[in-house]
Amino acid sequence: MSNLIDLQNQIEKLQKQAEDLKSKEFASTVADIRAKMQAFGITVKDLGGKVGAKRSKAGRPAKVGKVAKVRRSKATGVPVAAKFKGPMGEAWSGRGLTPKWLKALEVQGRSKSEFAV
Repeated sequence: MSNLIDLQNQIEKLQKQAEDLKSKEFASTVADIRAKMQAFGITVKDLGGKVGAKRSKAGRPAKVGKVAKVRRSKATGVPVAAKFKGPMGEAWSGRGLTPKWLKALEVQGRSKSEFAV
């Protein structure tokens, strides 16, 4: 019967074999994918990837460290109607930071509600 140390050594050896096999097959898999992309006229943009993304020596995307996930709403980029209009035609939706033109008018003693649409 094997002891714990023997089993851990076996696991380590098998993991190394798996990594070696993966790295050997990686290049041929990439070559196969590139050939199919060329045959069908598929671009990286068609796949939804970023053109010019940094790559490691093995051709894989470089690991840069942990990156915070960016949450995007389904309505990203949808324009919002203006809720405030300035005297010079400036517009503000009421979202985000107060614009400089409105801050300046508030400093002069005017109310934000004066500019509500």
